[in-house]
Amino acid sequence: MKKALLITLLGLGACNGALAQSNVTIYGVADAGLVLDKDAAGERLNRIASGVASGSRIGFKGREDLGGGLAASFVLENGYNIDTGTTGQGGLLFGRQAYVGLSGSAGAVTAGRQYSPYYLALRDVADPFAIGLAGTASNLMVSNLRVDNMLQYSTPTYHKLSADLAYGFGEAADSNVKNRSIGGAVHYIDGPLNLTLAHHRKDNVVANILATQQTRNTLLAARYDFKVLQVNFGYADNRALDQSKSNDLLLGFSAPFGRTKLVASYIRHNDKSVLNRDAQQWAIGAFYSLSKRSDLYTGYGHISNKNGATFTVGNATDNGTGNSGFNLGIRHTF
Repeated sequence: MKKALLITLLGLGACNGALAQSNVTIYGVADAGLVLDKDAAGERLNRIASGVASGSRIGFKGREDLGGGLAASFVLENGYNIDTGTTGQGGLLFGRQAYVGLSGSAGAVTAGRQYSPYYLALRDVADPFAIGLAGTASNLMVSNLRVDNMLQYSTPTYHKLSADLAYGFGEAADSNVKNRSIGGAVHYIDGPLNLTLAHHRKDNVVANILATQQTRNTLLAARYDFKVLQVNFGYADNRALDQSKSNDLLLGFSAPFGRTKLVASYIRHNDKSVLNRDAQQWAIGAFYSLSKRSDLYTGYGHISNKNGATFTVGNATDNGTGNSGFNLGIRHTF
């Protein structure tokens, strides 16, 4: 009896020792706000929306030290709609992110459903709204948000340079090309300067002609922090499936004033097709910090569409319904 108890205690101690080498964290965002949309005809749609500044989510992330500088990690992140209690991303259990990886002195490799390097460059470097509120850059610019079945390698930083390479397997039964994604980014970070060049390519096969066609987006993103003012810049070159072309120019800034941070941006979408469906967006917003984890926010965005362009003012979670949008809400992170 005593021997069995001793073996049990030793077993529990071994388990605790193994668990001590790993770290699992539960985190999330609870975000809800008032959204007022108005279209060019003056029609209004007012609603309470989830994830206006940042998509509401609950996630689990962990890291285990494997020794020798090698570590295993994972992220499982569920998106939900706080206004209705339903799941986001079309009902997927972990629709925001779901991946596992290894990291060490030679860099990091991750596999699963992940943000594309292009999206992260747009969100974290070019857009002062960080793809949120009525000023989100995704209202006019292609975001290439997430990629399924993606294998990514991130290099270590060397002389202030680093890079990400990503390959998303299409996994179509009849083609190795269909639905395939290829992307990457090169970063130069030197103190207050972040300069990133990103590219994303999506391949597809047109059934009628059995030819491979590509959607390609290239983004030059820059951010410089002057402490009292942060300046943002983005320029994107876009090539669509039908070989039409467009480019986007983004200029923005953010400025802290005590507990308040002001953000603003201007985006010009230049359609180079024969339709010439250009658009411009002006946006302004503000965040007021209640604590380290909670803030109030407000934002306004307006899009001027030309020649039948149909861009709408959305936010971090939905695409919106009109060419003008106003937001007012609260966000809590945990």
